[in-house]
Order: sequence, then structure tokens, then C-alpha cells
Amino acid sequence: MLVTFETQAHANITMFGEVAVTLLKLMGLSGTVPGALLAADVPAALERLRQVVAEQADLPLDPAGEPAAKDHGEERHVSLGHRALPLVKLLEDAAAADQNVMWDTP
Repeated sequence: MLVTFETQAHANITMFGEVAVTLLKLMGLSGTVPGALLAADVPAALERLRQVVAEQADLPLDPAGEPAAKDHGEERHVSLGHRALPLVKLLEDAAAADQNVMWDTP
């Protein structure tokens, strides 16, 4: 499954569903797809996501959206901070422009 985030203040971004749902839950949301944030709620969700990313920026997040155990093997994982970056930017732009954010499967 893929999830696309949309707002009028930023280009659409698409993420793997498991990662998107994890990030939604880290923002304090239910993780339900489809869903939406009203413009008034975007700054609080953005702050929660920034806070978690700051605390766990280097924590690897496996493709299923779950924190992965740090290992020193050949397999590499993308960190939570890197996976969250496009969504953080979208939320920043939406907050600055006072726009709603919606997400759904394409």
C-alpha cells in the first residue's frame, strides 16, 4: 500500500503505507487512511512529529514502519529522521500557509 499526503501549500508526497501510518501515529493521530488534519491542527501535529524525530532521529525504521534493531550487518535501514523529512516539510508549508492536510491511498 502507498499513502499520498496532499496540501495546497506543497507538492504531494507518497510514502509506503506502513511508514506513513507509523508517522501518523507518532503525530498523535489514529493512523487511519484516508484521513485529514484541519489547518488549525497542523502545527500541533508537526510539533509532536518534530519532537519524536529529535528524540529518535537515528533510530532505524524498517520498511514495515517498525523500529528496527540496530545491527552492524550488511542490511541498511533508513532512519526515522530521514523517512519523516518529506512529511515534516509538507507540514511546515501547510502550517505556514494555514492549509489543511489530507492523505489517502492513490
